[in-house]
Amino acid sequence: MVIEGNLRKMVTAIKQGEVQYNLRLINESETQLLPLNDHLGHSVEIAFLGKIHCVVCGRKTNKSFSQGFCYPCFRDAPENSECIIHPERCQGHLGGGRDPEWEAMHHVRPHIVYLSQTSGIKVGVTRDDQIPTRWIDQGAIQACVIARTPYRQLAGQIEVALKAHFMDKTSWQAMLKGRHEAADILSFRDLAHSALPTELQEYLVQEDSMPLNFPMLDFPTKVQSTKLDKAPLISGTLTGIKAQYLLLDNYRVINLRNHSGYLVRISVL
Repeated sequence: MVIEGNLRKMVTAIKQGEVQYNLRLINESETQLLPLNDHLGHSVEIAFLGKIHCVVCGRKTNKSFSQGFCYPCFRDAPENSECIIHPERCQGHLGGGRDPEWEAMHHVRPHIVYLSQTSGIKVGVTRDDQIPTRWIDQGAIQACVIARTPYRQLAGQIEVALKAHFMDKTSWQAMLKGRHEAADILSFRDLAHSALPTELQEYLVQEDSMPLNFPMLDFPTKVQSTKLDKAPLISGTLTGIKAQYLLLDNYRVINLRNHSGYLVRISVL
């Protein structure tokens, strides 16, 4: 099977307890999806065709910024505003932001604060409709909601208060390497609840954790990142899929989300 188009992050779902992946390519107005789980153990070839198109405006760009933006959209688009990385700085609920209409649609709506086990236990923020997608994209083997807020800035305040107790970053190398045993994440949830300042405790919730199982034939002991800019033709046996990474034989991995907007031809045998 051969498909061609501009890469986007993989589409995911959970079926019978396992994360299901569909590789996604955009070709003009058409979206092509290629189910990947059934191709574990098969040969995969990804050829970069030398063009990159911005995921926001569609214009051709010589360089991709921050997962698929051209430079003007990286600088000005609301999808890359400061509060994406720092939700506690969000001004959407006050009618502010780069694009108040976009903010009202995406950030002035229910958000959650969660704990997830990726390379360790981390705290994070996302919209409530992004669960479990957000956890899958981080490669979490389990996660739980610890708070629910009516808008993004409040969730960011809770996250900031908990950064003294939990990390907020994932080591992608550690996340991909080895078979991780599930921690008692509900005990960490209780720790987070007790550590939160009184003025934010009204948003706390007690919810069960969700386990996540990824399609893996092998768990590598080391990983080597591969990028299409330096290696425009990548091929090998697909040994696993986790977060937004394809794992190939010989410890090679490629983050497809970091190649959003790249025009590629993909062959799966």
